[in-house]
Amino acid sequence: MCAKKDTGKDAKKGGKQADKPKEKPRSKAPKIVENEDPDFVHLVRVSGVVVDGNLTIPKALVNIKGIGPRLADSVINTLEIPKETKAGALDEAQVAAIEKKLEEIREIVPAWMLNRRRDVETGENLHRIGPDLDMQLREDINREKKTKSYRGIRHAINLPVRGQRTRSTFRKGSTVGVSRKKK
Repeated sequence: MCAKKDTGKDAKKGGKQADKPKEKPRSKAPKIVENEDPDFVHLVRVSGVVVDGNLTIPKALVNIKGIGPRLADSVINTLEIPKETKAGALDEAQVAAIEKKLEEIREIVPAWMLNRRRDVETGENLHRIGPDLDMQLREDINREKKTKSYRGIRHAINLPVRGQRTRSTFRKGSTVGVSRKKK
């Protein structure tokens, strides 16, 4: 016969648990690693967004809204900076070069990688990042509300816009349903 293994539930009931060292909960704050380099910066500002200097350059760029892994790799490849370089080790000229490439992203990548193709106002292919992307999204939603399109009406009454079912989800406040009998 098989011997029964002690689980966490049995241990709570009074069973003996194996001697395991307790793990400390991990902190969600970024680890600050002591570097010998006096020019190392722990917080770097790129395109109006503060990123962690302990991350590699592609991972730091992904933290900027509107930039994904593929876009970050393509920007780094055009600058010929090693991908393993930490963002805090960059000097101001390299950060300025990255910001310039992010502004000229339309010339670097094909149109299908951009997040604002055939813009409603200008008709051009654009790419928005950071706070500009948030502002553009708000303007688009307000335009839809103003024209009273289906999507605009759904946004206005706080219902799902993309075709989800609403019978059991997206309920806010008190719900009407069957109540149990009191005993």
